[in-house]
Amino acid sequence: MRPDLAGLREKGFTGLRVVGDVHGDAPAFRAALEGARAAGRFVIQLGDLTDYGPDAPGALRMAFAMQEAGEGVFLLGNHDHKLRRALMGARVRSPAEAVPRTLDQLSAAEDGETLARCAIRQISHAPAWLRLGPWIFVHAAYHPAMLLGASPAAAGESKPEGALARALYGQVTGRTAADGFPERVLHWLDSIPPGITVYCGHDQRSRDGRPLSLRGRSGGQAVFLDTGAGKGGHLSWLDLPWPG
Repeated sequence: MRPDLAGLREKGFTGLRVVGDVHGDAPAFRAALEGARAAGRFVIQLGDLTDYGPDAPGALRMAFAMQEAGEGVFLLGNHDHKLRRALMGARVRSPAEAVPRTLDQLSAAEDGETLARCAIRQISHAPAWLRLGPWIFVHAAYHPAMLLGASPAAAGESKPEGALARALYGQVTGRTAADGFPERVLHWLDSIPPGITVYCGHDQRSRDGRPLSLRGRSGGQAVFLDTGAGKGGHLSWLDLPWPG
């Protein structure tokens, strides 16, 4: 699904609800979706539906139902991309509390096989980024190519390179940080043009539990919505009215 501002307005949506990384926190995701439905807002979920949290199957069910009803769209995150590969039989590197936990939860669910097949299909075609007017929505980080064209049609099946790699993993140095994960930097923030706001997850940058807004040297802005859902934090979302 590739929504556009005019089409969403014509369908009667009152604005957007942007939801951060869910990571298996199904109860919080349900609250976000129910609130959006009550307010008539279209949902854009920024990727990473599964891993870490207690109910990855529940998060997947709700995301797929949301898309089927035309009430929202989820973007491709690095955990979604890795989950699809694992469901296809590939060996993936992952801590036990991430992809292996999701696979165990799917195995234990009555509809686990159906959900797995649906996940392979849905993740294959999830957009890696969306541009709606002055807003760009992406899981990890901005790349200038996102201003010039749409996400690849089969991003979930593709090898992450160029803008797709930036969308899934952010900007990395090639070094390993103290936590064992790739070292991430925010140099991309300075390339966001004035008048453009990027909404992203992936990096838990906030120190007070609220979405963090940072402005780059070129005048553009990024808002980070990952506040630790499924990892001991909580799920964050923001409501956006249509631009004037």
